[in-house]
Amino acid sequence: MSVEAVAVGESARGLTGQPIDPLRYDGQYIDKWESTGLICDMIPAGARLLDVGCGTGSVSILIRDATGATVVGIEPNAARAETALRRGLEVHLGVLDTTMAAAVGKFDVVIFADVLEHVPDPILLLEAAKLVLRNGGAVVISTPNVAHWTVRWDLFRGRFNYQSRGIMDATHLRWFTRETIEALFTEAGYTVDRYAVAAGLWMPEYTFRRPWSWMSQGLREKIVHAGVKRYPALFGCQHVVSASPKA
Repeated sequence: MSVEAVAVGESARGLTGQPIDPLRYDGQYIDKWESTGLICDMIPAGARLLDVGCGTGSVSILIRDATGATVVGIEPNAARAETALRRGLEVHLGVLDTTMAAAVGKFDVVIFADVLEHVPDPILLLEAAKLVLRNGGAVVISTPNVAHWTVRWDLFRGRFNYQSRGIMDATHLRWFTRETIEALFTEAGYTVDRYAVAAGLWMPEYTFRRPWSWMSQGLREKIVHAGVKRYPALFGCQHVVSASPKA
């Protein structure tokens, strides 16, 4: 099978009014309501794991420490790859294609943590993942939910403003609802085994936008967590999916 190399989109010129920091996504923590905790919950203990688009390695380290996984990273950005290497991770500079697949070997789990929205052809990456998955293996992904209340509210007011990070990250090329992310997996030849949404309480809207900024942290958490359970399509910040290749 021939797989064309696809690099993570980097250009956001003219969309935010300032350069995009390639190291902007860092400092995550494990939380059962957030994508980090949900991803860890979908990974078998002691798995061999390939983190595609591992960035600075911040999420890779959390997963490794929480699950006991052996983690190998692939990262197309040299600055991010260097940061991950300094953290003691095994990282390959480049993209997941047939050449890279032959170099890294086979894995129980392949992770795309907030990666698919950055590439022009997400199905190509999902198909490439099959080259490195062992029998019975799975792909685990997280990706922003474009149907989140913050996006809906801004659209209602006629706004679609790009930002340096988050759901409206200016480097995003693709946008997903639950229906479209599940359709993507079906088209790529996968069966969705588990689906969850992350709360996204790290988003600046919950700190600086009223009425959330008037609330205590505890009250914000209580309301948002209840919203995630009751209205996941509205309050879910990210889709988190585990899927396995169809026979």
